[in-house]
Amino acid sequence: MTHVTTQVLDKSVAANGGSVRSGSRKARSPLHGGPLAYAVLIGATLLAVFPFYWTLVAASRSNSELSSATPALTPGPNLFHNIGEALQQAEIGKALLNSLIVASVVTAGVVLSSTLAGFAFAKLRFRGRGALLALTVGTMMIPPQLGVIPLFMVIVKLDLQNKLPSVILPSLVSAFGVFFMRQYLVQALPDELVEAGRMDGASLLRIFRSVVLPVARPGMAVLGMLTFMATWNDFFWPIVALSSQNPTVQVALKSLGQGYVPDQSVVMAGTLIGTLPVLVVFGLLGRQIVGGIMQGAVKG
Repeated sequence: MTHVTTQVLDKSVAANGGSVRSGSRKARSPLHGGPLAYAVLIGATLLAVFPFYWTLVAASRSNSELSSATPALTPGPNLFHNIGEALQQAEIGKALLNSLIVASVVTAGVVLSSTLAGFAFAKLRFRGRGALLALTVGTMMIPPQLGVIPLFMVIVKLDLQNKLPSVILPSLVSAFGVFFMRQYLVQALPDELVEAGRMDGASLLRIFRSVVLPVARPGMAVLGMLTFMATWNDFFWPIVALSSQNPTVQVALKSLGQGYVPDQSVVMAGTLIGTLPVLVVFGLLGRQIVGGIMQGAVKG
């Protein structure tokens, strides 16, 4: 699948050469924001960072200091003590491992299934395509709480209660992911590339692997990050399907600071532990995701 595909790409580049050159000249002129733009950006950044900073401050103070009329606004000396208390009160280490397994498997399943279905809905012609897409999108309007009881009955029948597959299996396919990838591939994947692969005699699987996946990579990265964060922060279904002996992070946090007077500092310490892995993942992949979006947005 080389000759025809190369010709199609060469023709596209030749046809759009003038616009690319003119666009490159425009891109050379730098854009500068005024003082108001910088002030708005700094204010938005401070608002976004402040909740995490307050979590750090609360996790490093005692419960009495947090309850005072004038709470402290700077980190205190009790951070590691509160973290130790959180690790003793709940299975935080096991919960982190469980959440990592669940979020990773669900993310991989959602990204793969959504890309396959999105490619089918975007570029393939088959009977009932519009009705199936409408049915898929329509499921997004059903509140997930309505399916908790029948879903739990199925989990019990399969003897999966209090096991990680009970959280993984219901989330492996996402209607939002299918719609998201369909919309992305409609714009990002030219029909000529798919037709060129067919003319070269490639199968649909080969076209998907060699043509669709490279084009869909920026959208897959965005969908993967959104799915990972949503799965990591999910509380409703894991609290139903899992127990405190085999929890995810959100289930483990529920058992922190319990008592007549809840210890908010220990709760915040556990929250800080549960938030750090998401920040690390976003820090490692955020630049690649933004770069992929910008690369995919450039049109000839």
